[in-house]
Amino acid sequence: MNAKRIWGSILMMCMLVALGAGCAKKSADVMPASATKVEISDKDTDWQNQPAPAPRALTEDELRAQQREAAQRELGNMIFFAFDSFELTPESREVLNAKAEAMKKYSLFNIVVEGHCDERGTSEYNLALGERRAKASQEFLNQLGIPDSRITIVSYGKERPMDPGHNEAAWSKNRRDEFKLQN
Repeated sequence: MNAKRIWGSILMMCMLVALGAGCAKKSADVMPASATKVEISDKDTDWQNQPAPAPRALTEDELRAQQREAAQRELGNMIFFAFDSFELTPESREVLNAKAEAMKKYSLFNIVVEGHCDERGTSEYNLALGERRAKASQEFLNQLGIPDSRITIVSYGKERPMDPGHNEAAWSKNRRDEFKLQN
């Protein structure tokens, strides 16, 4: 039994010595003071004195594509209608005012106003209602100085729903006018 204790103590001491040696502090390497000096030559700062390269001129097609993208962003907002109505809401009038300003700004582009309805009612009735909705937008834009020649109207009735659901939330999204660039 004594031998087991002695060997256990020796083993314990060896482990403590090994553990202590593993945790010894390491000396840090110190850089000489001369190694921290950095020399900067004129070559390193010459680029700061150079003029920026001139931007590449856009081609006519690239410029038109940029204008088209900007016009679509400004003209793309939809307007929405109440059930069985083609009367413009105050919110719709605000959107159309912004569209008129954008159309004046982007005079190269014409728009198509697409009138849409929800699924309730007959196809014939909804085609007529969609046309009246598109016509209401066209007439309002006319009052703001946009001529008929820049606006085409079309009705899709209930044929192109934005939301295929069969509830009031879906129907309210489907009663709308969409605005697309024509050229």
